[in-house]
Amino acid sequence: MRIIPAIDIIDGKCVRLTKGDYSTKKVYNENPIEVAKAFEGAGIQYLHLVDLDGAKANHIVNYKVLEQISSKTNLKIDFGGGLKADEDLHIAFNSGAKQITGGSIAVKNPKVFEGWINKYGGTKIILGADCKNEKIAVSGWQEESNIDVLPFIKSYESKGVTYVVCTDIAKDGMLEGPSFDLYKRIISTSKHIKLIASGGVTSIKDLNTLEDLGCEGAIIGKALYEGHIRLRDLEAHI
Repeated sequence: MRIIPAIDIIDGKCVRLTKGDYSTKKVYNENPIEVAKAFEGAGIQYLHLVDLDGAKANHIVNYKVLEQISSKTNLKIDFGGGLKADEDLHIAFNSGAKQITGGSIAVKNPKVFEGWINKYGGTKIILGADCKNEKIAVSGWQEESNIDVLPFIKSYESKGVTYVVCTDIAKDGMLEGPSFDLYKRIISTSKHIKLIASGGVTSIKDLNTLEDLGCEGAIIGKALYEGHIRLRDLEAHI
């Protein structure tokens, strides 16, 4: 299972939110490149980079951070947050993203999102299936929809999506463990999906459980920044 640390960006700084609430913002480092280099130094190969300003603005904002991290590390970066138009994707890929994640766009403008899948392929376009009470949430998690997460993922599996990042918003930043039951059901109903679990990872034991469930990757955020999981523990795990 791939270990994928997260860097969330507001105003060019490395921050974390709790349950996606912007009012809970906590700045962990003013220089995201330092953080990325520390991850790389621990043997990590992947990075989940989220443009929280972009998620609010509905267009890419912090592409310079993406550019800097991709040019100064060898991390394979998946980038998300506010990608709504073809030009946003063009900027993201040109700035060094290996994959992009589309969440709100897959709900609000499925024709555009399906066009991206057809153009770039199902391995470069990740479906962001973030949910609250198993209903898909959009617009930087500020809006809840009436769409159930399991059929939502299943529908995009049939359209060629390979990778899905699923965050249970209730678990995000709470350090109380992931939504194991939800992930188990996703994996059993969408057998061709490579599921990346996100939200609530607090310990190496959580990572082992997610791997046993069949998750392809796990995103770690606050647990790293708050010291619940140390980089040297991840290095040993990897």
